[in-house]
Amino acid sequence: MNSVTTASFDPEAFLAKAGRGHSIIEYSDAAVVFGQGDPADAVFFVRNGKVKITVISRRGKEAVVGILETGNFFGEAVLTGQQVRTSIATTIGKCLIVRLSAPEMTRVLNEEPSFSGFFITHLLSRNLRIEEDLVDHLFNSSEKRLARMLLLLSNYGKEGKPIPVIPDVSQEMLAEMIGTTRSRVSFFMNKFRKLGFISYNGTLEVHSSLLNVVLYD
Repeated sequence: MNSVTTASFDPEAFLAKAGRGHSIIEYSDAAVVFGQGDPADAVFFVRNGKVKITVISRRGKEAVVGILETGNFFGEAVLTGQQVRTSIATTIGKCLIVRLSAPEMTRVLNEEPSFSGFFITHLLSRNLRIEEDLVDHLFNSSEKRLARMLLLLSNYGKEGKPIPVIPDVSQEMLAEMIGTTRSRVSFFMNKFRKLGFISYNGTLEVHSSLLNVVLYD
């Protein structure tokens, strides 16, 4: 067997180098990693950058269902037998993405418990985020939903220093993600700026004070 021994296996080191059944690909801004209806034959991991996941209805309406950042897997439905992609994955800015073929992903999950744990942690975090998003849509105002989305996009509450929200996340995209109109997003963004919760300087910077919108009525 050619895999690294379990005792010394490091999931992050494994994902940092190309190898049997997996490659590392550089994508430019707005590149399509896979399209809706494409064959599903691999799992992807965001080494660096952000990826937008969208779906298009039969009537042609497009909706953003998630923004995945560094450290996230996507396309993992192939492991459950999915043969055709049901969404579109598009890069936001330049991205470095690991592509793991379905057989290689299955192999490393079976042979390396540390990688399995790493992947399960991702799945649990994703499920928690989906639950939080659902509660957010059901019970919070569009203003609170926008504030929460901006905090998530700026890495607030995670390890490391919060990062600016890159310009490519447009008001139209934010409106689709929180389920409101662009005009409402524009109104709240102007309100947040006047209150000092966000600022513009080439990029959109989100300040921790924006958390007050989420925590208090």
